[in-house]
Amino acid sequence: MIAVLTVEARKLNRSLAALLAVAAPSLIAVFLFFNLLRGGKPQPWEMWTQSSTGIWAFFMLPMSVTALTALVAHMEHGPRAWDHLRALPVARWKLYAAKAICVMAVVAAMSLLNLALTLAAIHGAAAIKPEIMPTGALDVTAQVILMGKVLLAAILMIAIQLWTALRFASFVPALALGIGGTFFSVVATAAKQGVFFPWQMPVNMLAGEPWRAATALTLGAGAGTVVLLLAITHLSRREVL
Repeated sequence: MIAVLTVEARKLNRSLAALLAVAAPSLIAVFLFFNLLRGGKPQPWEMWTQSSTGIWAFFMLPMSVTALTALVAHMEHGPRAWDHLRALPVARWKLYAAKAICVMAVVAAMSLLNLALTLAAIHGAAAIKPEIMPTGALDVTAQVILMGKVLLAAILMIAIQLWTALRFASFVPALALGIGGTFFSVVATAAKQGVFFPWQMPVNMLAGEPWRAATALTLGAGAGTVVLLLAITHLSRREVL
């Protein structure tokens, strides 16, 4: 399994995954940087860090997952490499499990990078305009935990996107699914049923009602893990992709 993971990581390193992993969190940091400079008085640290997490969970995370899963799948679909990979003396499920693990690892890295760039943007803006330096104590540990919950709640969405991207040779179904899911998540933000919608589960980690956060976390992580295992099992048994 380690060898398969190593090969998959090298493939990602040669693709545009690194650029995507840096670009998405950077856009949020740039937005916060200039938004801070527009302010005239300081705001609590929590306001800015949760704003960043909210933008990430609500829009940038779903779109990044859509692009990343399509990219990971196209590395094999594009050159029609599946026949070669599935002929190797390696259990087929390991090929798909490696892709799932790598996607999760990249999304986790992007989450941490988002937090790091957010803090850098805030300090950078405060260096230019000292009077807007956030007030109160910065609890980095709490923010890391929050980002971890967002990631866990996103597992169901990631599993669905990855399953679709690997199942269809064309990247269109996966992109359509991701764009459609994000669209309905945005237009139905206030819907109470949104807690059961995979694309809204990550942002529900910021919900003021504890039951919403707990429900989204349980469904996103629990059902997501089950769906991910089902996807690996289904794909490994298919003869033709």
